[in-house]
Amino acid sequence: MRSSATSGSDFAARAADYDRLRPGFGRFDDLLVQEADLRGRRVLDVGCGTGRFAAWLVDEHHARVWGVDREPKMIEVAQARGSRVRFKLAEAERLPFKDEWFERVTTQLVIHHLDRPRAFAQIHRVLASGGRYGCLTFDPDYFDRGTFVQYFPSMLQPDRARFPDEAALRTELTAAGFAEVRVLREPNDYAMTREHALEHMRTRSLSTFDFVPDDEWREGVARAERELPDRCVSGSVVLVVIADR
Repeated sequence: MRSSATSGSDFAARAADYDRLRPGFGRFDDLLVQEADLRGRRVLDVGCGTGRFAAWLVDEHHARVWGVDREPKMIEVAQARGSRVRFKLAEAERLPFKDEWFERVTTQLVIHHLDRPRAFAQIHRVLASGGRYGCLTFDPDYFDRGTFVQYFPSMLQPDRARFPDEAALRTELTAAGFAEVRVLREPNDYAMTREHALEHMRTRSLSTFDFVPDDEWREGVARAERELPDRCVSGSVVLVVIADR
């Protein structure tokens, strides 16, 4: 669901607990399959992480899937699944595949880690004529509605800088050569238990915590331990981006 193709975020340390702490996109996975027409297709999942989504595409939707990620520990976890996905250690900006090799390419919560002009150009290159790119990401305009930013305000500015909004995505994908770009905006209220939220905070499980100074992190955790309710709800908007080659 995310990529470790990032300059600075430590996904090696996060790999072992990633799936336990990050439950995935749920209904948005189904929406991506539908809108990107992934069922039975030859698919490349860029920034595949632990391989959960790629394996699900194979098992549930009969796709033929390759997955790439730049973090060796993530690839180790992915390969340990024993799925029929073919995993490679590779960067999104240097995909080790022939031109027009895939019918579909996907990314899930990845593009904020990438050099997007280079990565989008590579995605366009490896897609066959008539191919399709499907992307899940978050609209940065809604990040101030999250649970974590209330306790770690240093998160907000860098995340808004990292995540492209809808207009930027349309511009960047068009510049990479895609003929048509569609964006679905899906409201998403994500609920966590108090203990789940606290575990995220204590372990700094999200790459966004890398932007939080240690003093602010310690103070934020202490305040959250005092104040968090039993159920925490974060408001967000998921962008489902479909680009046709």
